[in-house]
Amino acid sequence: MIPFRSKLKAALHSPLLPFWLVITLLPFGRSSELGTFLCLVGVILLFVREPRVLEEHGGARLLLWLLAAYVGAALISSIDSVVPGKSWGTVAALLRYAPLGLYACFAIRRESKLQMLYVAVAGVLALWTLDAWVQTVTGWSVAGRANAEHLSGIFGAENLKLGPTLAVLSPFALWTARKYGGLPGLLLSFVLMLGPVLLAGSRAAWLCYALVAIGFAWRESRSAWRFAAFCAGAVLLLAIAGGIAWKTSERFQQRIDRTMLALHGSSQSIDTAMTGRLDIWQASLKMIAAHPVNGVGVRGFRDAYPRYVARDDHFLVAEPCGVGEGACHAHQLVLEVLTETGVIGLLLWLAAAAFALRAWSKAGAQTRSRVFPVTLALGVMLFPVNTHLAFYSAWWGLLFGWLLGLWCAALYVQPDAELPPVHRTRGVVNAA
Repeated sequence: MIPFRSKLKAALHSPLLPFWLVITLLPFGRSSELGTFLCLVGVILLFVREPRVLEEHGGARLLLWLLAAYVGAALISSIDSVVPGKSWGTVAALLRYAPLGLYACFAIRRESKLQMLYVAVAGVLALWTLDAWVQTVTGWSVAGRANAEHLSGIFGAENLKLGPTLAVLSPFALWTARKYGGLPGLLLSFVLMLGPVLLAGSRAAWLCYALVAIGFAWRESRSAWRFAAFCAGAVLLLAIAGGIAWKTSERFQQRIDRTMLALHGSSQSIDTAMTGRLDIWQASLKMIAAHPVNGVGVRGFRDAYPRYVARDDHFLVAEPCGVGEGACHAHQLVLEVLTETGVIGLLLWLAAAAFALRAWSKAGAQTRSRVFPVTLALGVMLFPVNTHLAFYSAWWGLLFGWLLGLWCAALYVQPDAELPPVHRTRGVVNAA
């Protein structure tokens, strides 16, 4: 425990703090933008002192190329958006991911700093998990009482993002537990986080966490037979945990009962089981057919939705976005990109994915091992066969931008001994 505490303390007293604040403040709405602003200030000060510093960092250049595709898709979609003001405003807001990611690239130059950040994020997740377990037992958390259907934890009953966020970021906690507690620590951490992920009631989070489990099982096994054994053990553990949750949690039982409606086979039962997702996806397909080139515009889904559904559509007459406003977004990554940014946007996303995979494949085995937690987090977040939060929204987009910046930084960090001395004494880069 001493190395863990020392690394956590060091992280909180280093230039990593602004970048770490983004994750720490995620449950508290726009307050997480404080970290983004501090990163912006740090990058501006660095460029004033060292105008050519960008040329020295391959990760920073990689980040800008990837963000060019992400922001470029949104920019092109805004030209004839159904809601020009909202789309152009979104494009402007997306630009803040550049200094956020650049700060990570320049502040995390050494492997020891990267590991400090992993530990610091794991510490945040440990607090979220503890708070969620307290809410499970008492009904209350730091953010108040949970609602009837979902465990909400520190995010609050009106902001049901605990499950997806905990599942996506879980590789940082599991990596830290494995590093400092060995295989027993990894298994204990997995079980402790499994409860809140299940009880949060997000089936997308369940799939994400299952993918995280598969990723760590493959990393630990290193062979097909051991991988199969790990997977069998994980399935057994999930079955036991699910059975306990089904017997002890009314929230979880209701979620499972709704999911089982899909076995009835009718389109109505499947749509009910998927909480109306089929209606949303059908409307998405109609929007894609009507706006195939550059979509309806980023964040224009809600405004375009009423034109492609019946007047008595569930999302027009009820929650969650408000009566008459329609569904908020496509709830699926590929459909979101095609609906809001069209074929051009999808091609830009695919080009960015190919560029990122090329950079990852060219890295050595040691580098890929070092970047494993953030790679896995991004992978499960982007896994296409799942439902998703909106990637061009202010909140989920910020988490995506944060992970992308960290991944580019992690891919190019160096062992402490190999870092040129000049980088140890210069502005933000002193964090190296």
